[in-house]
Amino acid sequence: AVFSYTGCRQLSQFIVAIIFFHVSEYFLAICTHGKSNVTLRSLLISKNYVIAIICSILEYFLEITYFPWLKEYWWMSNVGLAMVVIGEIIRKIAIITAGRAFTHLIKIHHEEHHMLVTHGIYGFVRHPSYCGFFIWSVGSQVMLLNPICTFAFAVVVWKFFAGRIPYEEFYLRQFFGDEYEGYAQRVPSGIPFVK
Repeated sequence: AVFSYTGCRQLSQFIVAIIFFHVSEYFLAICTHGKSNVTLRSLLISKNYVIAIICSILEYFLEITYFPWLKEYWWMSNVGLAMVVIGEIIRKIAIITAGRAFTHLIKIHHEEHHMLVTHGIYGFVRHPSYCGFFIWSVGSQVMLLNPICTFAFAVVVWKFFAGRIPYEEFYLRQFFGDEYEGYAQRVPSGIPFVK
């Protein structure tokens, strides 16, 4: 079943999505910050992320082997593919819009080129890169028709951003004061139920 059309299509879409996401993140970081200022950390691959991807692939192989009919809901898989594409687009627009103000690591010291970006996609959500990644990560599991990992990714990624956003915004309020406070009052975070 893994080598069926279904298995090959879904797994190849998943692998291409992962490779494109990470390689494009790395090259955008180089284009924005210069090669000398970018490390392999810009690939955004952590131990927890690798474990999540392995769990995702294990679930896929177990389900396609023992419950192959579960992987045949093409309309749902296509919804997941659309989520991956939309999430990717949102995230990359956020990175390009923010330019040098975008970094993969939260800045705890204000730098000269660090400015508050409130135009473009940032006029709709305060954290469009997080919003895009949330959609992308959950969509990747919907695309694979992995019900357990869909739920797990949604919960884990939401919890990660629910903790990261307040931490990051603490520093943004220090850097930009009332300007950021007003912006935060007007524009939602981009992650459901995170103020």
